[in-house]
Amino acid sequence: MPAPGAAEARGAGGEVPEVPGPDAARGPTIGAAAEQTDEQADEQADEQANEQAAALAELDDRWRRALADLENLRKRHAKELDRERAAERARTAAALLPVVDNLELALSHAEADPGSIVEGVQAIHDQAVAALARLGYERQGETGVPFDPARHEVVGVVEDPEAEPGTVVQVLRPGYGEPGHQLRPVTVAVAKRE
Repeated sequence: MPAPGAAEARGAGGEVPEVPGPDAARGPTIGAAAEQTDEQADEQADEQANEQAAALAELDDRWRRALADLENLRKRHAKELDRERAAERARTAAALLPVVDNLELALSHAEADPGSIVEGVQAIHDQAVAALARLGYERQGETGVPFDPARHEVVGVVEDPEAEPGTVVQVLRPGYGEPGHQLRPVTVAVAKRE
C-alpha cells in the first residue's frame, strides 16, 4: 500500500516529480567554477610559457652577442699582436741599419787604404754591440768568474794551475743578455777540478 500522501506527491499523470537534492544547488556552480579555474590555469600556464620563452630568447640573444664580442676581441687581439710584432721587427732592423751602412762604407774604402779596414771593422763591431745593448742584450764574456749554468755553456775543461777549479778561464764565444733574458749563453772553457 502506498504511503499516505504519496498520491498527492504524484502529478496528474502519475509521475513522480524530481526533487532537487542538496548537491543540486551547488552542482552548476561547482562545474562553472571548475571550468573557470581550468581556464585561468590554462591562461596562467600560457602566460608563464610566454614569459619563459621570452626569457629564453633574451638569454639566447645575450649568449650570441657575448660569443660575437669574444670573436671580435680575438680578432682585435690578433691584429694588435701582429702590429706589435711588426713594430718590434722595425725597431730591431732600425737598430741594425747603421751597422749595415758602416759596413758598406768600410768596404767601399777598403781598396783606398787597406790598413784602415781593421779600424773600420772594429768600429762597426762596437756599434753592433752597442745596438744589442740598447735592445736589452748586453755583451757577456768575462773570464775569472765562477761557472754559472744560467749564464755559461761549457764546451771544454782545461788544466790551469793558477785558476780555481770551476772558474771560467777562456771565453770561446760571448753571450748576450742576462739569465732569463738571453739571446745566447757565454760559451766557455773552465778550469779542471783536481
